[in-house]
Amino acid sequence: MYIMKSIIIKLTVIASFIVAFVSCSSNGEVRELGVSAVKNLYEPDNGKAIVLQSSASAALYFEWEPAMAEDGGMVLYEVAFDKTDGDFSNPVFVMASENNGASNYANITHKQLNKIAAMMGVESAKQGTFKWTVFSSKGINPVKAGQERTLTITRLAGFADIPAKVYVTGEASEAGTDISSALEMKSTAEGEFEIYTRLTAGKTYQFASANTGTPRTFYTEGGVLKETGTSTVATTGVYRITLDFTTSVSTYTLVTRIGFYFCPDGAILFDLDYIGNGVWKASSKPITFKQESWGRDERYKFRMFVKENGGADPEKELEWATLIGTDSRPTQESPESYYYLKLLTELSQWDNKWKMIGEMDNALVDFTVYLQADKPYTHSVVKVGDQ
Repeated sequence: MYIMKSIIIKLTVIASFIVAFVSCSSNGEVRELGVSAVKNLYEPDNGKAIVLQSSASAALYFEWEPAMAEDGGMVLYEVAFDKTDGDFSNPVFVMASENNGASNYANITHKQLNKIAAMMGVESAKQGTFKWTVFSSKGINPVKAGQERTLTITRLAGFADIPAKVYVTGEASEAGTDISSALEMKSTAEGEFEIYTRLTAGKTYQFASANTGTPRTFYTEGGVLKETGTSTVATTGVYRITLDFTTSVSTYTLVTRIGFYFCPDGAILFDLDYIGNGVWKASSKPITFKQESWGRDERYKFRMFVKENGGADPEKELEWATLIGTDSRPTQESPESYYYLKLLTELSQWDNKWKMIGEMDNALVDFTVYLQADKPYTHSVVKVGDQ
Protein backbone atom coordinates (compact mmCIF):
# COMPACT_ATOMS: atom_id res chain seq x y z
CA MET A 1 0.00 0.00 0.00
CA TYR A 2 1.20 3.45 -0.84
CA ILE A 3 2.73 5.19 2.19
CA MET A 4 2.52 8.94 2.24
CA LYS A 5 5.90 10.49 1.75
CA SER A 6 4.96 14.09 2.39
CA ILE A 7 5.83 15.65 5.73
CA ILE A 8 4.14 18.91 4.87
CA ILE A 9 0.90 17.97 6.62
CA LYS A 10 2.04 18.50 10.16
CA LEU A 11 1.08 16.37 13.13
CA THR A 12 -0.94 19.25 14.48
CA VAL A 13 -3.15 19.19 11.39
CA ILE A 14 -3.62 15.43 11.63
CA ALA A 15 -4.46 15.71 15.31
CA SER A 16 -7.03 18.42 14.64
CA PHE A 17 -8.90 16.04 12.34
CA ILE A 18 -8.56 12.90 14.45
CA VAL A 19 -12.24 13.02 15.30
CA ALA A 20 -13.02 12.92 11.60
CA PHE A 21 -10.97 9.77 11.06
CA VAL A 22 -13.31 7.55 13.04
CA SER A 23 -17.04 7.08 13.54
CA CYS A 24 -19.21 4.81 15.61
CA SER A 25 -21.53 2.27 14.02
CA SER A 26 -24.99 1.52 15.42
CA ASN A 27 -23.56 -1.11 17.78
CA GLY A 28 -20.87 1.21 19.09
CA GLU A 29 -17.94 -0.17 17.08
CA VAL A 30 -15.33 2.33 15.91
CA ARG A 31 -14.60 2.16 12.20
CA GLU A 32 -12.34 4.13 9.86
CA LEU A 33 -13.84 6.69 7.54
CA GLY A 34 -12.90 6.78 3.86
CA VAL A 35 -12.80 9.26 1.01
CA SER A 36 -13.54 8.96 -2.68
CA ALA A 37 -10.92 9.19 -5.37
CA VAL A 38 -10.60 12.44 -7.29
CA LYS A 39 -12.43 11.80 -10.56
CA ASN A 40 -11.12 14.57 -12.80
CA LEU A 41 -7.91 16.58 -13.09
CA TYR A 42 -8.52 20.09 -14.42
CA GLU A 43 -5.21 21.94 -14.68
CA PRO A 44 -2.67 21.80 -16.23
CA ASP A 45 -3.79 20.11 -19.45
CA ASN A 46 -2.53 16.63 -20.22
CA GLY A 47 0.75 16.84 -22.10
CA LYS A 48 1.29 20.50 -21.28
CA ALA A 49 4.80 21.70 -22.14
CA ILE A 50 6.39 24.50 -20.15
CA VAL A 51 9.76 26.24 -20.22
CA LEU A 52 10.66 27.08 -16.64
CA GLN A 53 11.49 30.67 -15.65
CA SER A 54 13.88 31.73 -12.89
CA SER A 55 11.57 34.43 -11.48
CA ALA A 56 10.61 33.75 -7.87
CA SER A 57 6.97 34.50 -8.73
CA ALA A 58 6.77 32.09 -11.69
CA ALA A 59 4.41 29.19 -10.86
CA LEU A 60 2.22 26.54 -12.49
CA TYR A 61 -1.39 26.16 -11.36
CA PHE A 62 -2.76 22.68 -10.57
CA GLU A 63 -6.48 22.03 -9.93
CA TRP A 64 -8.75 19.00 -9.66
CA GLU A 65 -12.34 18.00 -8.89
CA PRO A 66 -12.98 17.77 -5.14
CA ALA A 67 -13.27 14.32 -3.57
CA MET A 68 -15.97 13.35 -1.07
CA ALA A 69 -15.46 12.21 2.52
CA GLU A 70 -17.65 9.45 3.95
CA ASP A 71 -18.46 11.66 6.92
CA GLY A 72 -19.11 14.72 4.75
CA GLY A 73 -16.13 16.49 6.30
CA MET A 74 -12.85 17.87 5.03
CA VAL A 75 -10.66 16.03 2.56
CA LEU A 76 -6.89 16.46 2.38
CA TYR A 77 -4.98 16.38 -0.91
CA GLU A 78 -1.45 15.73 -2.12
CA VAL A 79 -0.04 16.20 -5.61
CA ALA A 80 2.19 13.29 -6.58
CA PHE A 81 4.81 13.12 -9.33
CA ASP A 82 6.27 9.97 -10.87
CA LYS A 83 8.27 8.86 -13.88
CA THR A 84 6.34 8.04 -17.04
CA ASP A 85 6.73 4.30 -16.40
CA GLY A 86 5.83 4.57 -12.71
CA ASP A 87 2.53 3.52 -11.12
CA PHE A 88 2.55 5.99 -8.17
CA SER A 89 3.01 3.15 -5.66
CA ASN A 90 6.24 4.91 -4.70
CA PRO A 91 6.11 8.34 -6.34
CA VAL A 92 9.27 10.34 -6.84
CA PHE A 93 7.86 13.42 -5.11
CA VAL A 94 4.73 14.29 -3.14
CA MET A 95 3.60 17.65 -1.81
CA ALA A 96 0.48 18.93 -0.07
CA SER A 97 -1.95 21.24 -1.83
CA GLU A 98 -2.61 24.80 -0.68
CA ASN A 99 -3.70 25.46 2.92
CA ASN A 100 -1.78 22.49 4.32
CA GLY A 101 -3.56 20.10 1.97
CA ALA A 102 -7.11 21.37 2.48
CA SER A 103 -7.57 22.96 -0.98
CA ASN A 104 -8.27 21.22 -4.30
CA TYR A 105 -5.56 23.26 -6.01
CA ALA A 106 -1.87 24.04 -5.74
CA ASN A 107 0.45 26.71 -7.09
CA ILE A 108 3.82 25.04 -7.61
CA THR A 109 6.72 27.38 -8.32
CA HIS A 110 8.93 26.90 -11.35
CA LYS A 111 11.91 26.52 -9.04
CA GLN A 112 10.14 23.66 -7.23
CA LEU A 113 9.25 22.06 -10.58
CA ASN A 114 12.91 22.41 -11.55
CA LYS A 115 13.88 20.36 -8.48
CA ILE A 116 11.21 17.76 -9.26
CA ALA A 117 12.42 17.47 -12.86
CA ALA A 118 15.98 16.97 -11.61
CA MET A 119 14.73 14.16 -9.34
CA MET A 120 13.23 12.57 -12.47
CA GLY A 121 16.67 12.59 -14.10
CA VAL A 122 16.12 15.59 -16.39
CA GLU A 123 19.42 17.43 -16.87
CA SER A 124 19.89 21.21 -16.57
CA ALA A 125 18.48 23.15 -19.55
CA LYS A 126 17.11 19.88 -21.00
CA GLN A 127 13.53 18.79 -21.63
CA GLY A 128 11.87 15.82 -19.95
CA THR A 129 8.42 14.36 -19.35
CA PHE A 130 6.90 12.89 -16.19
CA LYS A 131 3.46 12.23 -14.72
CA TRP A 132 1.34 13.76 -11.99
CA THR A 133 -1.83 12.86 -10.17
CA VAL A 134 -3.59 13.61 -6.87
CA PHE A 135 -4.19 11.57 -3.72
CA SER A 136 -7.15 12.28 -1.43
CA SER A 137 -7.38 11.20 2.20
CA LYS A 138 -8.39 12.02 5.76
CA GLY A 139 -4.70 12.10 6.62
CA ILE A 140 -4.17 8.33 6.34
CA ASN A 141 -4.81 5.68 3.70
CA PRO A 142 -4.68 8.02 0.67
CA VAL A 143 -6.67 7.19 -2.46
CA LYS A 144 -5.21 7.78 -5.90
CA ALA A 145 -7.18 9.86 -8.41
CA GLY A 146 -8.85 8.12 -11.33
CA GLN A 147 -6.72 10.11 -13.81
CA GLU A 148 -3.04 10.72 -14.50
CA ARG A 149 -1.53 13.44 -16.66
CA THR A 150 1.86 14.06 -18.20
CA LEU A 151 3.87 17.26 -17.97
CA THR A 152 6.82 18.18 -20.19
CA ILE A 153 9.34 20.47 -18.54
CA THR A 154 12.34 22.34 -19.93
CA ARG A 155 14.55 22.76 -16.91
CA LEU A 156 16.36 25.88 -15.82
CA ALA A 157 20.02 25.99 -16.71
CA GLY A 158 20.91 26.20 -13.04
CA PHE A 159 21.26 23.81 -10.15
CA ALA A 160 18.35 21.80 -8.78
CA ASP A 161 19.97 21.46 -5.35
CA ILE A 162 20.75 25.04 -4.36
CA PRO A 163 22.89 25.63 -1.25
CA ALA A 164 21.29 27.52 1.62
CA LYS A 165 24.46 29.54 2.18
CA VAL A 166 27.49 30.35 0.03
CA TYR A 167 30.99 31.41 1.10
CA VAL A 168 34.10 32.72 -0.68
CA THR A 169 37.35 30.93 0.13
CA GLY A 170 40.77 30.30 -1.35
CA GLU A 171 44.19 31.86 -1.69
CA ALA A 172 42.87 34.84 -3.70
CA SER A 173 40.16 35.66 -1.17
CA GLU A 174 40.40 37.99 1.80
CA ALA A 175 40.13 35.12 4.27
CA GLY A 176 42.64 32.82 2.57
CA THR A 177 42.35 29.05 2.47
CA ASP A 178 41.02 28.56 6.02
CA ILE A 179 37.45 27.46 5.30
CA SER A 180 36.30 28.40 8.81
CA SER A 181 37.17 32.04 8.04
CA ALA A 182 35.49 32.10 4.63
CA LEU A 183 33.38 35.20 3.92
CA GLU A 184 29.64 34.62 3.62
CA MET A 185 27.70 35.90 0.62
CA LYS A 186 24.43 37.77 1.08
CA SER A 187 21.24 35.97 0.02
CA THR A 188 19.34 38.47 -2.15
CA ALA A 189 16.60 36.14 -3.50
CA GLU A 190 15.92 32.43 -3.70
CA GLY A 191 19.04 30.87 -5.19
CA GLU A 192 20.77 34.25 -5.63
CA PHE A 193 23.79 35.51 -3.68
CA GLU A 194 25.98 38.62 -3.65
CA ILE A 195 29.19 39.79 -2.03
CA TYR A 196 31.49 42.82 -2.05
CA THR A 197 35.01 41.51 -1.50
CA ARG A 198 38.63 41.90 -2.53
CA LEU A 199 40.25 39.31 -4.82
CA THR A 200 43.94 38.99 -5.68
CA ALA A 201 44.89 38.44 -9.32
CA GLY A 202 46.77 35.27 -10.27
CA LYS A 203 45.62 33.30 -7.26
CA THR A 204 42.68 30.89 -7.05
CA TYR A 205 39.43 31.06 -5.12
CA GLN A 206 36.13 29.20 -5.08
CA PHE A 207 32.66 29.28 -3.59
CA ALA A 208 31.64 26.81 -0.88
CA SER A 209 28.27 25.67 0.45
CA ALA A 210 29.50 25.72 4.07
CA ASN A 211 32.42 26.96 6.15
CA THR A 212 32.96 23.65 7.96
CA GLY A 213 33.71 20.07 6.95
CA THR A 214 33.92 19.17 3.27
CA PRO A 215 31.33 21.36 1.52
CA ARG A 216 30.29 21.39 -2.12
CA THR A 217 32.39 23.85 -4.11
CA PHE A 218 31.66 25.98 -7.16
CA TYR A 219 33.55 28.21 -9.57
CA THR A 220 32.79 30.59 -12.44
CA GLU A 221 33.98 30.50 -16.01
CA GLY A 222 32.91 32.89 -18.74
CA GLY A 223 29.95 34.11 -16.71
CA VAL A 224 28.75 30.56 -16.03
CA LEU A 225 28.54 29.07 -12.52
CA LYS A 226 29.82 25.50 -12.36
CA GLU A 227 30.46 22.91 -9.68
CA THR A 228 33.84 21.65 -8.44
CA GLY A 229 36.71 23.86 -9.56
CA THR A 230 38.52 27.15 -8.93
CA SER A 231 38.49 30.63 -10.46
CA THR A 232 40.92 33.52 -10.92
CA VAL A 233 40.61 37.22 -11.73
CA ALA A 234 42.90 39.23 -14.01
CA THR A 235 42.94 42.37 -11.86
CA THR A 236 43.41 42.70 -8.12
CA GLY A 237 40.57 44.75 -6.65
CA VAL A 238 37.27 44.90 -4.86
CA TYR A 239 34.47 43.15 -6.73
CA ARG A 240 30.73 42.91 -6.48
CA ILE A 241 30.11 39.24 -7.30
CA THR A 242 26.63 37.88 -7.94
CA LEU A 243 25.75 34.20 -8.32
CA ASP A 244 22.38 32.89 -9.52
CA PHE A 245 22.16 29.15 -8.91
CA THR A 246 18.78 28.95 -10.65
CA THR A 247 20.29 30.01 -13.98
CA SER A 248 24.02 29.26 -13.40
CA VAL A 249 24.83 32.90 -14.22
CA SER A 250 27.55 34.91 -12.50
CA THR A 251 28.57 38.58 -12.78
CA TYR A 252 31.69 40.43 -11.66
CA THR A 253 31.74 44.21 -11.22
CA LEU A 254 34.97 45.95 -10.26
CA VAL A 255 34.37 48.67 -7.64
CA THR A 256 36.93 51.41 -8.22
CA ARG A 257 35.86 53.88 -5.51
CA ILE A 258 33.13 55.03 -3.13
CA GLY A 259 32.87 58.75 -2.39
CA PHE A 260 31.02 60.97 0.08
CA TYR A 261 28.62 63.11 -1.98
CA PHE A 262 27.67 66.44 -0.38
CA CYS A 263 24.35 67.51 -1.92
CA PRO A 264 24.63 71.30 -1.28
CA ASP A 265 27.86 71.37 -3.32
CA GLY A 266 26.74 68.74 -5.81
CA ALA A 267 30.18 67.16 -5.48
CA ILE A 268 32.18 64.34 -3.88
CA LEU A 269 34.20 65.80 -1.00
CA PHE A 270 36.33 62.73 -0.23
CA ASP A 271 36.60 58.96 -0.81
CA LEU A 272 36.09 56.12 1.61
CA ASP A 273 38.85 53.51 1.81
CA TYR A 274 38.13 49.81 1.54
CA ILE A 275 39.21 48.18 4.81
CA GLY A 276 38.02 44.62 4.17
CA ASN A 277 35.02 42.31 4.54
CA GLY A 278 32.70 44.58 2.56
CA VAL A 279 33.46 47.71 4.62
CA TRP A 280 34.56 51.17 3.41
CA LYS A 281 35.60 53.93 5.84
CA ALA A 282 36.64 57.58 5.83
CA SER A 283 38.18 58.68 9.14
CA SER A 284 38.21 62.08 10.86
CA LYS A 285 36.81 64.00 7.92
CA PRO A 286 36.00 67.70 8.54
CA ILE A 287 32.32 68.38 8.00
CA THR A 288 30.87 71.88 7.73
CA PHE A 289 27.20 72.34 6.89
CA LYS A 290 26.50 74.87 4.15
CA GLN A 291 24.83 78.11 5.14
CA GLU A 292 21.71 78.84 3.13
CA SER A 293 19.17 81.66 3.48
CA TRP A 294 16.82 79.26 5.27
CA GLY A 295 19.42 77.58 7.50
CA ARG A 296 22.28 75.06 7.53
CA ASP A 297 22.29 72.34 4.85
CA GLU A 298 24.00 68.98 5.48
CA ARG A 299 22.29 66.62 3.02
CA TYR A 300 24.49 63.80 1.70
CA LYS A 301 24.71 60.36 0.10
CA PHE A 302 27.40 58.17 -1.47
CA ARG A 303 28.56 57.65 -5.04
CA MET A 304 30.10 54.35 -6.17
CA PHE A 305 32.19 54.02 -9.34
CA VAL A 306 32.30 50.62 -11.04
CA LYS A 307 33.53 48.82 -14.14
CA GLU A 308 31.19 46.01 -15.13
CA ASN A 309 32.09 42.83 -17.00
CA GLY A 310 34.88 42.08 -14.54
CA GLY A 311 36.46 45.49 -15.03
CA ALA A 312 36.50 45.42 -18.83
CA ASP A 313 33.74 48.01 -19.35
CA PRO A 314 34.13 51.80 -19.03
CA GLU A 315 33.73 53.25 -15.56
CA LYS A 316 30.20 54.27 -14.58
CA GLU A 317 28.77 56.05 -11.57
CA LEU A 318 26.08 54.64 -9.26
CA GLU A 319 24.46 56.00 -6.12
CA TRP A 320 24.06 54.57 -2.63
CA ALA A 321 21.03 56.37 -1.20
CA THR A 322 18.47 56.03 1.56
CA LEU A 323 16.32 52.92 1.59
CA ILE A 324 13.66 54.64 3.68
CA GLY A 325 12.82 58.10 2.37
CA THR A 326 13.16 60.90 4.90
CA ASP A 327 13.46 64.68 5.01
CA SER A 328 14.24 64.97 8.70
CA ARG A 329 17.45 65.06 10.64
CA PRO A 330 18.09 61.90 12.66
CA THR A 331 18.39 61.88 16.43
CA GLN A 332 20.22 59.59 18.83
CA GLU A 333 16.95 57.64 19.08
CA SER A 334 16.45 57.19 15.32
CA PRO A 335 16.06 53.53 14.27
CA GLU A 336 18.93 51.70 12.59
CA SER A 337 16.85 51.61 9.42
CA TYR A 338 17.36 55.36 8.98
CA TYR A 339 20.88 54.56 7.74
CA TYR A 340 20.00 51.62 5.46
CA LEU A 341 21.26 51.80 1.87
CA LYS A 342 19.85 51.04 -1.55
CA LEU A 343 21.76 51.12 -4.84
CA LEU A 344 20.43 53.36 -7.60
CA THR A 345 21.50 53.63 -11.24
CA GLU A 346 19.96 57.07 -11.78
CA LEU A 347 21.85 59.96 -10.20
CA SER A 348 20.35 63.09 -8.65
CA GLN A 349 21.59 65.93 -6.50
CA TRP A 350 18.79 66.03 -3.98
CA ASP A 351 16.66 62.88 -4.07
CA ASN A 352 17.06 59.92 -1.68
CA LYS A 353 19.49 61.71 0.62
CA TRP A 354 20.22 61.61 4.35
CA LYS A 355 20.72 64.39 6.85
CA MET A 356 23.11 64.56 9.80
CA ILE A 357 22.62 65.20 13.48
CA GLY A 358 23.33 68.86 14.28
CA GLU A 359 26.46 68.06 16.32
CA MET A 360 28.24 66.96 13.11
CA ASP A 361 28.45 70.61 11.97
CA ASN A 362 32.09 71.82 12.22
CA ALA A 363 33.14 68.42 13.53
CA LEU A 364 35.54 65.63 12.57
CA VAL A 365 33.46 62.66 11.49
CA ASP A 366 33.94 58.97 10.64
CA PHE A 367 31.78 57.64 7.80
CA THR A 368 31.55 53.85 7.38
CA VAL A 369 29.66 51.92 4.70
CA TYR A 370 28.80 48.26 5.45
CA LEU A 371 27.98 45.97 2.51
CA GLN A 372 27.93 42.67 4.39
CA ALA A 373 25.92 39.47 4.48
CA ASP A 374 24.95 39.46 8.15
CA LYS A 375 23.09 42.80 8.17
CA PRO A 376 21.11 45.07 5.86
CA TYR A 377 23.38 47.24 3.73
CA THR A 378 23.88 50.28 5.93
CA HIS A 379 26.27 53.00 7.08
CA SER A 380 27.26 54.91 10.21
CA VAL A 381 28.13 58.54 10.96
CA VAL A 382 30.19 59.09 14.14
CA LYS A 383 31.63 62.32 15.54
CA VAL A 384 35.21 61.79 16.67
CA GLY A 385 36.28 65.40 17.43
CA ASP A 386 35.96 69.10 16.72
CA GLN A 387 37.63 70.99 13.90
